[in-house]
Amino acid sequence: MNSQEDTIGDRLADNPPLSFAILIFPGFPMMAFSSVIEPLRAANALAKSRRYRWLTVGATAEPVEASNGVVIHPDFHVANAPRPDRIVVCSGGDADQVVAEGAVDWIRKCLRGGSELGAVADAAFFLARAGLLDGHACTLHWTSQAAFVEAFPEITLRRDLYVIDRKRFTSAGGVGSLDMMLEIIGGDCGAEIAAGVAEWFVHSPLRNSVDRKLMPLRLRTGVRSELVLSAIAIMEDEVEERLSMARLASRLGVSSDRLERSFRDEFDMSPNSYYRRLRLKRAADLLAHSTLRVREVALACGFVSMSSFARAFREEHGLSPTMMRRR
Repeated sequence: MNSQEDTIGDRLADNPPLSFAILIFPGFPMMAFSSVIEPLRAANALAKSRRYRWLTVGATAEPVEASNGVVIHPDFHVANAPRPDRIVVCSGGDADQVVAEGAVDWIRKCLRGGSELGAVADAAFFLARAGLLDGHACTLHWTSQAAFVEAFPEITLRRDLYVIDRKRFTSAGGVGSLDMMLEIIGGDCGAEIAAGVAEWFVHSPLRNSVDRKLMPLRLRTGVRSELVLSAIAIMEDEVEERLSMARLASRLGVSSDRLERSFRDEFDMSPNSYYRRLRLKRAADLLAHSTLRVREVALACGFVSMSSFARAFREEHGLSPTMMRRR
């Protein structure tokens, strides 16, 4: 895959373009990958100048297959890749298991040279294990967030579409990567170019931090009620403690009856039933993406009894927690 018509090493004499290197691992999500590169292409077109250049990097010299089967032939591999201004790591749902010491060494070398570092989808897992997110806030795909918190309790995880914290930038993937790139482009090229890129892709960017936090919930639940969205956000932060519905209503500043009606209008179930389903979904995510023992998963999801956890899990998912772990 050729990243530009010009030679990758070319730079404009008067206004050198900012360079992005996208480090890809097998199974990387194509949507997140495209959401990094395509805004750069659009920004160049709108600015009528080469503000950005980009290249792809593999952990080895081999072609890299995306999760949808499309094969990318990286421009470089980590043994011969140049130092870019920004690195974006793009990997799939197995990022918690990826081992690539050569890639880590290349990233560290680039950071010493002044590069900034980012991740899309689940790649924050890979960076965190290498210590490359220490002292920074981050985000990643919502299915891996529970396992990330258990594995790296010292790292601040924000349940946002994207997080930009000094020289680290991470997104939950998909549309979150596009929103993150729009903010980065706005900082580089100005708000007018960033707005033009958003219009180019028929996209309304999110700027408000509350919107960034609630949008992932809205996307995966389809919920329109701000009250219900706020309640779910609190539930997700209080999985282990098992917050009572009376206390939840109090924190939201509404009556228990209003909270009950709102959930029944949205889901045709009580808020307590939704909370139980959420805890069991979190348990499935932990079993799939963490090395916690089954008993530890139960406790992390608010179940004090193994028998009640196993029974509830089987009712919800159709198999036992142990069978889920073996899949």
